[in-house]
Amino acid sequence: MKIPALMESFRARLMLLLALLLGLTLGVQYYVNLRSVKNNDRLILKQEQAIMTGVALGVNSLSSDKYLDKILGNVREPLLNEQTGRVENVLVVDDQGNVLDSILPEFTPRERDDETPIYYQFKDISLPPLRSAVQFTNEPEQLPSWIRQSKATGAGEAGAFYLLVETDKGRRYIIVVLGPENTLRNLLERQTSQSALYTLILLLVTTLVTGFFVWRFTRPIKQLSIAAQKVAGGDFDFMVPAERRDEMGTLAGAFNEMTAKLGRARELEAQLHQAEKGAVVGRLAAAIAHEIRNPLNYINLTLDHLRSSFAPTDPDKREVFLRLADQLKAEVARINRHITDFLKYSRPSKLELQGIDLRHEAENALRIIEAQAEESGIETRIIQDDDLPRIMADRESLRSVFTNLVINAVEAINGAGGSVVIKLSREDQEFVKVEITDTGCGIAAEDISKVFEPYFSTKDTGTGLGLAIVKKAIDDHGGSISVASKQGSGTTFTITLPATEKGETMKTEG
Repeated sequence: MKIPALMESFRARLMLLLALLLGLTLGVQYYVNLRSVKNNDRLILKQEQAIMTGVALGVNSLSSDKYLDKILGNVREPLLNEQTGRVENVLVVDDQGNVLDSILPEFTPRERDDETPIYYQFKDISLPPLRSAVQFTNEPEQLPSWIRQSKATGAGEAGAFYLLVETDKGRRYIIVVLGPENTLRNLLERQTSQSALYTLILLLVTTLVTGFFVWRFTRPIKQLSIAAQKVAGGDFDFMVPAERRDEMGTLAGAFNEMTAKLGRARELEAQLHQAEKGAVVGRLAAAIAHEIRNPLNYINLTLDHLRSSFAPTDPDKREVFLRLADQLKAEVARINRHITDFLKYSRPSKLELQGIDLRHEAENALRIIEAQAEESGIETRIIQDDDLPRIMADRESLRSVFTNLVINAVEAINGAGGSVVIKLSREDQEFVKVEITDTGCGIAAEDISKVFEPYFSTKDTGTGLGLAIVKKAIDDHGGSISVASKQGSGTTFTITLPATEKGETMKTEG
């Protein structure tokens, strides 16, 4: 795999991120430890210098007529403060245990009235464990009684060291008193706390950075999860962004391709289901036409013969006889209409296209329901744009569409009052629009999506093929039909149909 392609890999980028975070953590930790070592070296050096300064002061006191507190004031860098040194006191003691000098004024010799010195006794000074600073092979083993050597002290503990010096005035002892190594210990504790704090901050930063990148890396997975839920719910139009060029981008592209194939498969499945329904209807229609229409024709002819030849002469009986005969003929006609609906829906369409005047067809449709509308007090009217093109359509098929819709509109009103309005308008240069609106009872929201399905009907005596035939006819013409309705407020069916190529127009009449 080439390096550019490797860097676009999700796994490679994740491993690179982890390596960078590890390197950053180690680098920062190494830097903090290096600073701590340098600070420790600096402090140890200052403490060593302070100890040597104490020894030097004691030696200098032997050859000077000044006391240590005066000599200390002349040292350029005394290094005997609490921040840098452990030296708490420097004493010069003779072999009798008299303190001849000290950097602390309270142990410095005082003078009597006759100017003779009064020495502070070494044995009266509270000191930490005392031991020799250095051992020589020729050093006398007998020490003064006031020197009591102790065992070696622990690291960092307080202690005192004596150094034997032979002078022309006799033997002198330089004693350097060291306090506990609190400064270094405090520094180390502070460095440990700082190191822990830096480590905590670094871990927090790396956690945030890792969380951010993990969120970015896993965002496509979340999108795929959402997309999978939508596809499972039947939304095959949802697509996942696939602009990435790593494995996630490849996966997103494959998911989108799979979704598109599933959508096409669902469409083919729906078409196959529809074709199966059509085949079933076709076989059923053929059986009905063959098995039922012949007896119906015989019944219809027999009723006509009965009406003409066997009607009673008594006026009252004749009226009842003719009324019953007419009702029987009406029922026979209704059965014939159902058979015709089956045949229309199941047979392939054979359109005979010709120039159609939409207003003329709308008027013919309203004329069919004119008597029933007038009886129920229903207003019917047509609204038309000024310029409306003729359309190329099959006259009988289009007449069936308008007739079905206006009859449904009148039946939906089901009472006195209301209106049925047909609006004809220009959708654009290529389509015309027909809107058929009624003020009837409307369609329930849960039924809107099913009104064009075969065999679905809200009527007790309906076959459920009326609107299915309407949609099939509109689809055969290359148009579309939709419905908008609110229960209790009426319904509007909207049809769009292709206009003629030349766009021949007709003027509004009246």
